[in-house]
Amino acid sequence: MKLKIFTSIFFLFTLGCSGSKITSSWKAENEQPKKYNKIMVMGLIREADRTIRERMETHFVGDLHGLGYNAISSMSVFGPRAFRRMTEDSAVNTIKNVGADAVITIVLLDKSKEQRYIPARRNFYGAANFNRFGGYYTTMYDRVYTAGYYVTDTRYFWESNLYDMATKQLLYSVQTQSFSPSSSEELAHEYGKMIVNDMVKKHVLVQQ
Repeated sequence: MKLKIFTSIFFLFTLGCSGSKITSSWKAENEQPKKYNKIMVMGLIREADRTIRERMETHFVGDLHGLGYNAISSMSVFGPRAFRRMTEDSAVNTIKNVGADAVITIVLLDKSKEQRYIPARRNFYGAANFNRFGGYYTTMYDRVYTAGYYVTDTRYFWESNLYDMATKQLLYSVQTQSFSPSSSEELAHEYGKMIVNDMVKKHVLVQQ
């Protein structure tokens, strides 16, 4: 019974250690939600993480569609390298030429890896009675002498900004952390949903 309880607690703890969270967000004062004609989602993510960029843009676009907004992925329209070495004016004109009047950026600010040691705890919670030496000795021997293992955690630091292309002004900014997602698909799904929900909460976007 104790082993089952421990297994459940460990499973919940593992879930709690992964996922994404908002660390800060900001909205321009006195700005009201606008009905944009088309919102472009643009990932500014290095080439080595192209798959992450593609999935982040795709999921974000889908979440905006869910609110009723017309949204497009920069990567799907222009490819992964279209905006490299463009001047500011050229980039703005390129975006406007496809009818986008707002841009949401997704920037990977940093990605760090760290190792942590998971000690072996085999049978530790399964001992029937620690009042008896035999049960205690066997359990603690396994705990002390059975080797643990290392796991590598990955922490992502993100920033997203919403710009109005008519004024070129920043209307909304949010910073987040994502900790050891099980896959880039899960990371993208969590991120898009989380940011869109925050934008609705702060009245940056509304259900169309």
